[in-house]
Order: sequence, then C-alpha cells, then structure tokens
Amino acid sequence: MKLRRIGKGSESKIELQMTPMIDVVFQLLVFFLFTFRIATQEGDFNIKMPLTTYSSSQTVAAESPVVMMHVRLRADGSGRLRQSGGIVVNGDRVLDSFEQLHNYVIGVIGGHEPSAKADAEVELDCDYNLHYEHLIDAITAVSGYVDKSTGQVNRLIDKISFTPPQAAPGS
Repeated sequence: MKLRRIGKGSESKIELQMTPMIDVVFQLLVFFLFTFRIATQEGDFNIKMPLTTYSSSQTVAAESPVVMMHVRLRADGSGRLRQSGGIVVNGDRVLDSFEQLHNYVIGVIGGHEPSAKADAEVELDCDYNLHYEHLIDAITAVSGYVDKSTGQVNRLIDKISFTPPQAAPGS
C-alpha cells in the first residue's frame, strides 16, 4: 500500500489546545477531593508478646508495675465469648461485657497519677479457640477511649501482654 501526500505545500503545524487538558486535570482533582474519605485512626497498640523462654518470676522481679490486671477471656464451644462470666478480671471479678471491663479499668486507673498510669499493665489470657474479634474488643476496652465532647483520645493502659497460648482441650 502506497501512502500519498495530498498537496506538497499544505503542511501545517498542529497546535495542542491546553485549555481542555487543564479543565480535565481540575475536574479530576475536584473528583478525588470529594471522593477522598478520611479514615478514623485504627488502634495503635503497644503489645508485648511472650517469649519462648517465658518466666513469670523473672518478669515480676524485674518490673513491678503499680497496677497489674489479669484479664481472662473465656470462650464457649463455638469460639464466641461466653454470655455470662466470659470476662474474669484478677481471678475474682466476673464481667459480662467489654463495656463493663472498660468501666472497671477506668475505675481502677482513673484515681492514679499519670506516672502510675504509664506503669499500669494488663495481661490477657484467652481461651485457645476464642475468636480474634473478642480479643480486639478487649484490647480496645483497656487501651483507651475517645472523649465524645472534646474528640480527644484518652489513653488508659499502654502495656498489654499475653499469656502463652494453651493447647486446645482434646488436641
């Protein structure tokens, strides 16, 4: 196939129209500004995981925090949190919801100085088959809350540790 030129002297310079391109760029900019959603800050937790050579006597001797809470989360057969007595604090206080746990932590931590709050620690002991959503709810309940009137984040306990996992019964 042979290409021919029509008219040898009719070569003209092609000009690019910049105005429509700039309009499109601004429309894209406005589109992305309106569709951008600012996500709320996800939980940022400082968590100490147990070491393979975990020794509770060495840990207690090395660090003696002002407030130490042991929270036991018990699961039913399907992995959900038990309806009654699913949360046990310090082996003696039985709670039924994470809201009660949150209020208990506020009651215990609220009266202490800020330096004592920084040393407070929670140890979470979970059943082997407990669903992770309940563990996250427990971490949220003890770590802090957002004050609805001011929108400010109030931290409660930053030091959260876990007991070593126990094998599931019957395995």
